[in-house]
Amino acid sequence: MRIEDYALVGDMQSAALVGRDGSIDWLCLPRFDSPSCFTRLLGDESNGFWRLAPTGHEQATRRAYVEDTLILETVWETPTGAVKVIDFMPPRHANPDLVRIVEGLSGTVEITTEIRIRFDYGRIVPWVRRRNGHLHAIGGPDSVWIHSGVPLRGGDYRHEATFTVTAGQRVPFVFTWHPSHQPEPERIDPLEQLAETRLLWEEWVSRCGYRGPWRDAVVRSLITLKALTYSPTGGIVAAPTTSLPEHIGGVRNWDYRYCWLRDASMTLDALTGAGYVEEAAAWRSWLLRAIAGRPEDVQVLYGVAGERRLPEMTLDWLSGYENSTPVRIGNGAATQLQLDIYGEFVDALYQARKQGMAPDDHAWALVTKVMEFFEHNWDQPDEGLWEVRGPRRHFVHSKIMAWVAADRMVRVIEELGRRGDVERWRALRDRIHAEVCDKGYDPERNTFTQS
Repeated sequence: MRIEDYALVGDMQSAALVGRDGSIDWLCLPRFDSPSCFTRLLGDESNGFWRLAPTGHEQATRRAYVEDTLILETVWETPTGAVKVIDFMPPRHANPDLVRIVEGLSGTVEITTEIRIRFDYGRIVPWVRRRNGHLHAIGGPDSVWIHSGVPLRGGDYRHEATFTVTAGQRVPFVFTWHPSHQPEPERIDPLEQLAETRLLWEEWVSRCGYRGPWRDAVVRSLITLKALTYSPTGGIVAAPTTSLPEHIGGVRNWDYRYCWLRDASMTLDALTGAGYVEEAAAWRSWLLRAIAGRPEDVQVLYGVAGERRLPEMTLDWLSGYENSTPVRIGNGAATQLQLDIYGEFVDALYQARKQGMAPDDHAWALVTKVMEFFEHNWDQPDEGLWEVRGPRRHFVHSKIMAWVAADRMVRVIEELGRRGDVERWRALRDRIHAEVCDKGYDPERNTFTQS
């Protein structure tokens, strides 16, 4: 399955990837950066997946999200009738839930489902037993319940079933994760949660202030960005996946399930530009907690709760997306110096204030202190936007973003009325501008250079 054949569903704490063939091949629980329990995306069937589709039919006829939501509907038209599978993750309760509902549209259709739960990135085959008519899988710290009226048959370390649906009939499945040391979680009503999830997303979209061209595409992009926010803390992950290669067969396969200051700043620009200021305020609170401490200890990226140690390791039991290895978890870039991030996050906070985010004295004091450190270190070589894993260089992009940081300090003071030494930041801005023009521009080619 190609990456473009997957669709995203999530609950703003984690996310699943659903293929056009009705298979969920990637799901990490309970957080974006938790170990996955379906990992076929980066391996093969033995690493875990959950397929739900008409018997003998591969690719769906069509699929789409329910308008203004993150609820996915996948439709198959077969010789005997039509059916759709509704996939979504409802607002988080005590534990994360993944809901799949098979709905008959016309005629009668035979459905086959196969599920292989593999905890710890496809490595742990769980112990599965039937309790009170439902499946319970457990392996180490992870535990999953599968609730459905369809009896699942076990064998060869997997469970499967075949059943039929007719027009108007709905057959739900609920997949619930919880820590293995805790008792069975309270069951949810999948149809009630479908209605609640739809209302949640429709209400959020109703607050969108964008009224320009291509609004449907803009709203869909905003929903995707919102899905990448981690609601308990306000952090924003760069992606819900790890180790998708920069090019097929290559080795630059990184774990992006963390919060880059750069990526989050760009996400905030998009959200606040559409009127979503609450997300900006939540991210600002996350930022203040994440970078609290010495200014020289500010990192490029953090965990969703502000974790700083994100050790990088490879998972040698996985063959990689289209055989692109290694598969990595964690990210060594957390210890790199990337000076452009100062410009990114100072600009994001400035833009959010311009869009109506309330001022915060503590935030301004912390930003000022960080910028005082930056004032004496902006001219250092760094790993830059490209996160090079070699000698540090004087990247022009980093220097230009250093200019942005100084410029936004000037603007915050002049335009937003914050107290500060505007001449100090104006002088720094001018000094950076002069150096970029002197050392980062090639007049013969009439272009700025990389370094």
